[in-house]
Amino acid sequence: MGKTWATLGVDLHVEPAGSGVRKGLTEALREAVRSGRLAPGTRLPSSRSLAADLGIARNTVAESYADLVAEGWLTARQGSGTRVAERSVVPPAREAAPPRREPAGPAWDLVPGRPDLASFPRAAWLKAARRALTRAPHEALGYGDPRGRPELRTALAGYLSRARGVRADPERIVVCSGFSDGLTLLGTVLRRRGLRSVAVESYGLDVHWNLLHRSGLRTTPLPFDALGTDTRDLAGARAVLLTPAHQFPMGEPLHPDRRAAVVAWARRTGGLVLDDDYDGEFRYDRQPVGALQGLDPDHVVHLGTASKSLAPALRLGWLVLPPSLVDEVVSLKGEGGWSTGALDQLTLAEFITSGAYDRHVRSARLRYRRRRDALVAALATRAPDVHATGIAAGLHAVLRLPPGTEAAVVQAAAFQSLAVHGLSRHRHPDAVVPHPDALVVGYGTPPDHAWSGALDALCRALP
Repeated sequence: MGKTWATLGVDLHVEPAGSGVRKGLTEALREAVRSGRLAPGTRLPSSRSLAADLGIARNTVAESYADLVAEGWLTARQGSGTRVAERSVVPPAREAAPPRREPAGPAWDLVPGRPDLASFPRAAWLKAARRALTRAPHEALGYGDPRGRPELRTALAGYLSRARGVRADPERIVVCSGFSDGLTLLGTVLRRRGLRSVAVESYGLDVHWNLLHRSGLRTTPLPFDALGTDTRDLAGARAVLLTPAHQFPMGEPLHPDRRAAVVAWARRTGGLVLDDDYDGEFRYDRQPVGALQGLDPDHVVHLGTASKSLAPALRLGWLVLPPSLVDEVVSLKGEGGWSTGALDQLTLAEFITSGAYDRHVRSARLRYRRRRDALVAALATRAPDVHATGIAAGLHAVLRLPPGTEAAVVQAAAFQSLAVHGLSRHRHPDAVVPHPDALVVGYGTPPDHAWSGALDALCRALP
């Protein structure tokens, strides 16, 4: 029976061989030295402590040590203990595996939906983490409330109310491990309520549609026209997922008449609107568009995340729920053990309440606006037939291409070692909508020093 031998100071798995305890221990030690798992000079534990660890007689260990000293594998000197002998170790010959070659990634990344990770406020985050950990009560290190830490829920309630117009109560906020975690929770609850489908936008993220599918829900695309997603006819629907403040990927806010229409539908039918407010902080040339949840907190779920404002690796998101959903979501989160790291929650709470979050967002907003302006200027000079739309907000732009050129441009970008998405990639497979040729260009990902090179590669790929 194998044992992990912690007392040796190394992670050594002992597999005794042979019929007797002494013989098995001797062979296991001999093999550990022969193979190099016990390095020359390593001091072995005393026969008393090793016998206690292995649950065998001390004399058995002493005799095994003596055998290996006689064979030259070990040395024993008074005052120095028993050690592995200094000798060259020849490991068993083995066929060398060919070196693994990792596929080379693109030189530039303009995939949408990602922030500039190089600008993550490491120093400010570390300060917040230290303050949060110093002040944290001992119970914060336990399993905690499925809704999340009260410090973060309170901080989020104040911030979302001030910055996004959300009518938030800490008791109605559930902290989750990013947007996907929150959407999966909601999808599971909706399926348990008997829903079979969720209405979605014709253009969006297949990742989100797939999460709903895995929850047992179909996704039904809504019509899309010059005014954006058409919410005037939701007959038969009981839930709808929207990006109303900044439609992804088209880049425009939901038309005011259609905002009013979807809220009226929810009130009239008891339907539920899932408001994906994925990049609500970043507005440049227009007044901020408030979160849809502010119009009707009893029928709209607000979904937010720190993935665009800070970094996806934090895995921090939140749901602001109508009262009718709170108990079901909290119960599901609790029974599934869908916990979110308490220390990062405490750090984000401190980051928000100290004002560091607002300072970071303001700095990021200026940085992204400069990049957007550089993109528009480069297009005007080097690709005048390509027009950028949806540029008043967010971290991406839609570049309208001449008809029939999207696939060729995406391929040309790949030749330039540039990662970029065509608009067709974000069209729902069941959508009956026009198919304009376009690129969805994210200008958040490249660090500042790489932005000009990414722009050059993009312009070389454009017609």
